[in-house]
Amino acid sequence: MPSAVDPRHIIDVRSLEMLVCPLTKTRLTLSADHTELISVAARLAFPITKGVPLLSLDEARGVDPEEIKALTQGHS
Repeated sequence: MPSAVDPRHIIDVRSLEMLVCPLTKTRLTLSADHTELISVAARLAFPITKGVPLLSLDEARGVDPEEIKALTQGHS
């Protein structure tokens, strides 16, 4: 039975330490479901598609503070 997620499409959390928000240059946080990178400072969520973070402002969506809290629940 094939795996639901291709292992090549899983983002390496160690590589996240090198990524910053393109707008604020602050650290990004991986969402609890691992589908987005969150910039708390900019209140933006950047999608992760097939293991590749799309750090373009055109691809980002705005998030409110309550949603940021929910998306990052369990992460420091």
